Amino acid sequence: MNIAMNSDMSCTVLPDFLPPDLSHALAKAQRLETRLNGTATVWHSWGEPLQPTVVLLHGGSGSWTHWVRNIAPLVHAGWRVLVPDLPGFGDSDLPAGCNDVDALPAHLHAGLMQLQADGVCAGPVSLVGFSFGGMAAALWLADYPQDAARLVLVGAPGMGLKVPERIALKGWRHLTTPEAQEQVHRHNLMALMLQQAESLDTLALALHTANVQRDRMPRRRLSSTDIVARTLPQLQVPVSAIYGEHDALYRGLLPELQSAMQGVSSRWGQWHTVPAAGHWVQYEAPEPFHAALLESLRA
Repeated sequence: MNIAMNSDMSCTVLPDFLPPDLSHALAKAQRLETRLNGTATVWHSWGEPLQPTVVLLHGGSGSWTHWVRNIAPLVHAGWRVLVPDLPGFGDSDLPAGCNDVDALPAHLHAGLMQLQADGVCAGPVSLVGFSFGGMAAALWLADYPQDAARLVLVGAPGMGLKVPERIALKGWRHLTTPEAQEQVHRHNLMALMLQQAESLDTLALALHTANVQRDRMPRRRLSSTDIVARTLPQLQVPVSAIYGEHDALYRGLLPELQSAMQGVSSRWGQWHTVPAAGHWVQYEAPEPFHAALLESLRA
């Protein structure tokens, strides 16, 4: 592997549709670029390098902005926050031949090693993975167990449990007008990501619209398998989980999910259910999510 050992740093350009309070809270973001075999992974950082580091991995068809309401509270709580755009999403390159989550751990490990070598953060870090990012985090620690001290799964699929009715997502790329595409984005957000109608605000729609347009990994399929259930027994770090009460991936199945996770994890941490929230729990219920996350990170 060709691993460049120097990361490139600049200022993160924040989306122009962020409300003023979030733009102010996230204003000190740094954009970092790491490379493996010529493929660039873009990371975004907040907080002081010597503080304990938490790495947040976003969900499928997303970017670092899946965590836009959670970064500043973590910094205020004393954490160094690193959020990559996962390879194939956001500003990061799509690695050659990469079509699913199992190709990501090598790039995330190489990137973290470069950032630590450059003094960007100290290690080992705490990993928090949302949805597709939860699968990526579990596979990362199975391949590179020394990289993190703990794992928190947020709305992660891959446990082999399926709801009776298929989640009815709609395609949008074939639609020719922004208005028609917006209607589909609204439908998909309520079908999968959010529970409360009022949660689908202007910011949620803008973030989702910007993110799905930069998804270059459309044929991924491993989320519908039991890949996380098969990976958890290999992990030697404490594993905790946070799910929205109405997560569409496990609607009505959270007790079975909790039992399954506890049963296969060699070092179980904590389970947290966030009331009245859906799959994108950290956006829809940021304050109770933050409390649950801090408790999991301190356990």
